[in-house]
Amino acid sequence: MNIAIYGAGGFGKEVACLIKRINNHGGQWHLIGFFDDTKEAGLSVSSYGKVLGGMETLSQVQEPLAVAIAINDNKAVRRIRESITNPHITFPNLIDPSLFYVDEHTVTMGEGNIIQNHCMISCDVIIGSFNLFNDHVVVGHDNTIGDFNGLMPGAHLSGGITIGNNNLLGVASVVLQGMTIGDGVTLGANSVLMTQPRDNCTYLGVPAMKFDF
Repeated sequence: MNIAIYGAGGFGKEVACLIKRINNHGGQWHLIGFFDDTKEAGLSVSSYGKVLGGMETLSQVQEPLAVAIAINDNKAVRRIRESITNPHITFPNLIDPSLFYVDEHTVTMGEGNIIQNHCMISCDVIIGSFNLFNDHVVVGHDNTIGDFNGLMPGAHLSGGITIGNNNLLGVASVVLQGMTIGDGVTLGANSVLMTQPRDNCTYLGVPAMKFDF
């Protein structure tokens, strides 16, 4: 099936590499190019393809097309998804072949998720839609993860955690077991969340404390 990437930046190139790895393990995606509102149509994106246009061009597609939203900003991903109303567009889960499941049969997942290399997902895990799991993310047992969350490289979730929507967990951050994270929380790189965070706040440090800019 034809697939395009929304976002022609560095992360878009990484998703193009992910699609190649999936195809090397039996996938059948045909990458037709990139959509991006900030770059000129026809611009080459390294060796991976060209920019086809922006949102207006995508809205005019008249045949089935899978789209991966490759923007490393969960709030922007949500805005883009809400702007795509073309009924011909679908949003597949792109999962690196290196993903390790403890028990795949007890994991459920929505649409539009991107899971990069060498991640691990345990058992009895519920994952929503349009989440990014970057490299080496670990998701423990009995976790529930909502929509539009970004888990940066090396983020670790212990067991029994509930995460809402639009949260960002920084590089090598840790959430201890049994925690509940609501919406709009940012956890800084190398931080360890040990207490209940407030919505739409930033937490930094070990243990992670609320940080006011």
